[in-house]
Amino acid sequence: MERRNSVQENVIEVLAAGVAGSGWRDQLRQAVRDPDVLVDLLELPEELRPGARMAAELFSLVVPHAFLSRMRRGDPDDPLLRQVLPIDAEAGPAPAGFSSDPVGEEGASKAAGMLQKYHGRALLIVAPVCAVACRYCFRRHYPYDETPSGLAEWRPALEAIAQSPDIEEVILSGGDPLMRSDEWLSELIVQLEAIPHVRRLRIHTRLPIVIPDRVTDGLLAMLSNTRFAPTVVVHANHPAEIDEACGAALLRLVKAGVPVLNQSVLLRGINDEVSVLADLSRRLLDVRVMPYYMSQLDPVVGAAHFEVSIERGLEIVAELRKQLPGFGVPRYVQEVVGAAHKVEVQNGCG
Repeated sequence: MERRNSVQENVIEVLAAGVAGSGWRDQLRQAVRDPDVLVDLLELPEELRPGARMAAELFSLVVPHAFLSRMRRGDPDDPLLRQVLPIDAEAGPAPAGFSSDPVGEEGASKAAGMLQKYHGRALLIVAPVCAVACRYCFRRHYPYDETPSGLAEWRPALEAIAQSPDIEEVILSGGDPLMRSDEWLSELIVQLEAIPHVRRLRIHTRLPIVIPDRVTDGLLAMLSNTRFAPTVVVHANHPAEIDEACGAALLRLVKAGVPVLNQSVLLRGINDEVSVLADLSRRLLDVRVMPYYMSQLDPVVGAAHFEVSIERGLEIVAELRKQLPGFGVPRYVQEVVGAAHKVEVQNGCG
């Protein structure tokens, strides 16, 4: 696991390399990666330090200062902190049903870096790292060192898409695809545009939430000028994540003509209250972002302490329907290995 942490840190340095003074890149370089630094900066209780050190060896800690600044000092229960703070529970025995491949991606690989679980869609693992290491990440055990790096290495995946006329949509994922530069992404998109049957492009990213400066003029121009109908899906779990800078970044995307959707994960002690999720939907709607999915936690080893029961999730959704317009209530879904699509949770089961 030490090797994996070292690989991720090296990749982050490579992805962050670029023009000096480039705001989001500088913020990426300066992100907190040492649990002792995190404890010190937020003036957290000393008893958290040993567990944070140990868990960070299992899964790297990464927190940009732009996200850190939204957390309350001295509060170990801060909902943003709880999403990123390594704790000793991550090393505990995995409950039944929890695995290192919770959504069945091992059997979905069609080419290096390309996954296809659902008809008509292909997913590319464009970048092997994120700007923030969410402790509940369903890909925390994913073999990123087996994915392509340079654009030339993506040829087999692009050829697989070209030879599959049923694929109408390509999803850029990771890690986080916006860890790549605008120029790199633009070259990849040009190659995808050359495949006639690909009509839509979707980008799943947390970067506009945790480093709003990632929404650059270059990114907006790229998304506005492609022949595709691009959609950006962001990931915010708590209303405190949508601060002024984040809201402005999301509005820039929308005003550039890019539909923006949000997906959240139902997380114990973070957003498993009606008032929290209702406020999150309101803040998203205020910046023209549609609440899209509220996902049941994917049962990945190391994240069981975040699990909320499906019964509680259904109670929350029922209350949200009373407080919000229909378009403001996210669909409550879960990944079921082998299913033809995401499954909407109803009546206590998927």
